[in-house]
Amino acid sequence: MSDFDFDLFVIGAGSGGVRASRIAAGHGARVAVAEEHRVGGTCVIRGCVPKKLLVYGSHFAEDLEDARRFGWTIEARCFDWAILRDNVLAEVDRLNGIYQTTLDNNQVTTFHGHARLIDANTIDIDGTRHTAKTILIATGARPYLPEVPGAEHGITSNEVFHLPALPKRMVIAGAGYIATEFAGVFHELGTDVTVINRSETILRGWEPALADRLLQISIAKGLNFKLNCRLDRVEKLEDGSLRIHFTDGKSLDTDVLMWALGRVPNIEGLGLDAAGVMLDAKGAIAVDRDNRTNVPNIFAVGDVTDRVQLTPVAIREGHSFADSQFGDKPWHVDYGAIPSAVFSNPPLGSVGMTEAEARNAFGQVRVFTSDFRPMRNVLAGRNERALYKLIVDSSTDRVVGAHMIGPDAPEILQAVAIAVKAGLTKAQFDDTMALHPTMSEELVLMR
Repeated sequence: MSDFDFDLFVIGAGSGGVRASRIAAGHGARVAVAEEHRVGGTCVIRGCVPKKLLVYGSHFAEDLEDARRFGWTIEARCFDWAILRDNVLAEVDRLNGIYQTTLDNNQVTTFHGHARLIDANTIDIDGTRHTAKTILIATGARPYLPEVPGAEHGITSNEVFHLPALPKRMVIAGAGYIATEFAGVFHELGTDVTVINRSETILRGWEPALADRLLQISIAKGLNFKLNCRLDRVEKLEDGSLRIHFTDGKSLDTDVLMWALGRVPNIEGLGLDAAGVMLDAKGAIAVDRDNRTNVPNIFAVGDVTDRVQLTPVAIREGHSFADSQFGDKPWHVDYGAIPSAVFSNPPLGSVGMTEAEARNAFGQVRVFTSDFRPMRNVLAGRNERALYKLIVDSSTDRVVGAHMIGPDAPEILQAVAIAVKAGLTKAQFDDTMALHPTMSEELVLMR
């Protein structure tokens, strides 16, 4: 028997931590995991899963409107925020139970409390100490709060799922995927939404043509944007509403201010200094290709390393770690051609290089686009257009990027990601027979 209480101690029971715990236990390791909030992590409890459910709920606003053109008469349009909110939270509770059951069924010991490193092999959980031969840190990330006076009056994506009532007015600070997703959701639910951002663009880092299209469509739908603005302070008024002051002297009143300015790694209170774990220049835990920190027996996966902040990446990193360290099956995560999506209204999907990235990498590229009006929008009387874009390396004919905005774009993009990951050529796309009538057939008809 080992001199340690556990072979592996995981700090954080989110997507990466749970996967690592389960796989390591399956390889015969004695595993414990500590979680100070709820098992499931950001994605399941306060992130992509409940967010996507809100997206589904908000889509009924346009669906009910479009139904008339398809012959359906809807007598009443009544929305109850409390019903949607509570049903979403109930689903989160169900998933939390499933994650806990998964740990229990794999004989993983769960500690509910705050874990702190005492040294490289000792973990303190609210006053009780345990030892482990190997430690994995998978504490994820949290929303960033700006250092402006009154920032505490705003909420983040953590609290938005618990709003007591649907606000009449909402200001969302930021223009990344979280900001644009919640802007679309609450606008469709009937809230007057304003997105504010310090730059003149939205979705920085995404294919610009898609970001521009989303901005145009969002403005046409009635969302408000205040770009190129800088915050000065946030004031809470006597009636409970907020007044946002900008550095140009202007102000904006709202009922709810939501911060969506990015996410920062959860490293505070972990005792990293005591264990000698080093951080990188961005304040994340520094790891090598094997997810190992500078301390040989301490590893880290997921958003706390700030490599790629996506749930499937954290899961794969946790799996790779467990197989490599406990299953005698070493392998590494391939970070190339990772598909991603923005569940805005309409949604975006993207995989591979943007046009600018491809030109920098290859010099000569060919760009194919399809700008069309989806069949459903035509009959519904909507002028909203979809845009698909393929980026091709001219020297090899290989499709190195695929980007799309339009109905069901993320669902379509997952299959396209397989082709891009496999290195298929534009000629192979062209040789594929179209599936008609679909939106996705545009991918094989671009000439």
